[in-house]
Amino acid sequence: MKKLNIGLFGFGTVGKGLHDVITRIDNPNVSIRRVCVRDITKKRDADLPFTDNPDEIFNDPEINLIVELIDDAEAAYSIVKRALESRLPAVSGNKKMLAYHIEEMIDLQEKTGTPLLYDASACGSIPVIRNLEEYYDNDLLISVKGILNGSSNFILSKIFNEHMGYAEALKLAQDLGFAESNPTLDIDGWDSVFKLVILTIHAFGTYVAPENIFTYGISTMTDAEIRFANQHDRRIKLVAHVEKMPDGKVTLSVMPHLISRNKYIYSVEDEFNGVVIKGLFYYKQFMFGQGAGGHPTGSAVLSDITASGYDYRYEYKKRHESEIPEFTNDRLFRVYYRYSDSNYEYLVPFRSISEKYSSKDFSYIIGEVNLKDLLPLQEQLRKPECFIAAYPND
Repeated sequence: MKKLNIGLFGFGTVGKGLHDVITRIDNPNVSIRRVCVRDITKKRDADLPFTDNPDEIFNDPEINLIVELIDDAEAAYSIVKRALESRLPAVSGNKKMLAYHIEEMIDLQEKTGTPLLYDASACGSIPVIRNLEEYYDNDLLISVKGILNGSSNFILSKIFNEHMGYAEALKLAQDLGFAESNPTLDIDGWDSVFKLVILTIHAFGTYVAPENIFTYGISTMTDAEIRFANQHDRRIKLVAHVEKMPDGKVTLSVMPHLISRNKYIYSVEDEFNGVVIKGLFYYKQFMFGQGAGGHPTGSAVLSDITASGYDYRYEYKKRHESEIPEFTNDRLFRVYYRYSDSNYEYLVPFRSISEKYSSKDFSYIIGEVNLKDLLPLQEQLRKPECFIAAYPND
């Protein structure tokens, strides 16, 4: 392994977690040479040279790896693009940046011969991307499905296991550092959809822009849904799903699922992630690990760093196949739809209805809908008056 002198951008939860992990393992081949931060005056508990000038990193001839761990997607884009154009290998943890710019980043890697690694951007400590690259690099793959956001899963676990209210569970997640002060990215599904876009590139070679994917979270969930799930021996989980359909097209979605007890992800609790990879002949394989927190994510970043030390790079094998699967939202599936205002009764265009319940406080409908009909309704469905969840038959 070659010696790596890191130019690090960002020293928040993950940046500090990375520093702690590097310090703990004491690898002589890995060191942080300089850290670029937004506020140079902020006191930090680390004996490192800090700067607020990116040029001090990019112009340092000793630095041979750029590691970007900042929240700002556009700033992250500028950093990673500059690194690749400067032929400096890079590691990124910014899933939003990648979700919107990954095709450009792939082209830049090919043009400059410079690798970009980002396993840490999806599923924290679970090496899903590298497994999709190395092990599932054939046409036998059918679907990738799972819990990709540790913050929302922590909240749901507290609700179902400890009978906490939603607000109480959210505050606890924030107090423990699993959720941001503004938790919208986590609880409304955006964090999960960014990760799903990245996984789909490696699973099937297909790029789908986030705005074309039905994305719906748990922010409007009420006690009615929790009671319904408990009465039917199910739990609500926020699930990201990409699947290759019988016609060869792929469909993607992020939304709550009413999960039955016989499913692997039913028992994935707290800040953990769980991913089920399904294939034509190997059926299902399950990957499980921590998906939130500074040290789990920092250790995943370190894995990317050490892989870079051995000149590892993604090959994007599925992108080089003669026919990359097309994306479609044309897919029928069963849902539970709750509404507490009669004005919302006919919002969802059901193709068929199998059950309907009405009461003074709330009502619900169970039936089949087409994903393409739900996509334009995303904003309306995020109103407190309604909630929708996939309700698989098994």
